[in-house]
Amino acid sequence: MAKFVVIGERIHCISPAIKKAMDTKDPAPILKRADEQLKAGATYLDLNIGPAETGGEALMEWGVKLLQENFDNVPIALDTANRKAIEAGIRVYNRSKGKPIVNSADAGDRIGNIDLAADNDAIAIALCSAEGVPGSVEERQGYCMTMLERGLEHGMEAEDLWFDPLFLVIKGMQDKQSEVLETIRWFAEQGFNSTGGLSNVSNGAPKHIRPILDSTMVAMAIQAGLTSAIVNPCDDRLREAIKSADIIKNETLYADSYLEI
Repeated sequence: MAKFVVIGERIHCISPAIKKAMDTKDPAPILKRADEQLKAGATYLDLNIGPAETGGEALMEWGVKLLQENFDNVPIALDTANRKAIEAGIRVYNRSKGKPIVNSADAGDRIGNIDLAADNDAIAIALCSAEGVPGSVEERQGYCMTMLERGLEHGMEAEDLWFDPLFLVIKGMQDKQSEVLETIRWFAEQGFNSTGGLSNVSNGAPKHIRPILDSTMVAMAIQAGLTSAIVNPCDDRLREAIKSADIIKNETLYADSYLEI
């Protein structure tokens, strides 16, 4: 990876408007969110249908087709705990703009999602955790190597494992933020791709504080070597930080109008 990869997080069933749209198969709210995120610079769209224990396969198929047919085969992260729904999404997925992302695997009960990604030539987000919050950088490194070995055993390329350091809420876990950044630095030293739900950092903070925390964290994480993040690209402050980091790292050619490009 070179230019930072933004995975847009806003098509999420936790949103009442999106949940209703998914329940009723109403395309309008989903297409609106997709359009906003792509115009704001998202590379991938995360399609989060939640547990989707009933009807998940049909819902994921519908969502993938809806987004790709309306947005020139935009690449998608298939986000659900329902493995069969991920498989259904992959079956109808058009790869012309990028491989599907399986969101996500971990080193515990979800390690089988690495096999799923390997069997379908997909990317897997690999969360460096097995159960709960890892206690140290070294523990994260161990989980990372467990998942790397699993992927390689099943024929994956290391570049198709995007390791997630597990971004933590700063309220109550302020002392753990340095461990996250140190883990990202270690990923970069190994040449690994990395991503994660960076918006977790500001959860619970006042609305006016969240963009400040998220944009600062993304800048520090990019400096440490982060190659992607799952974020709200419509947050102007965050978007400006990511675009500016790409300029400073010489991944994008500078122009006075770079924020509008």
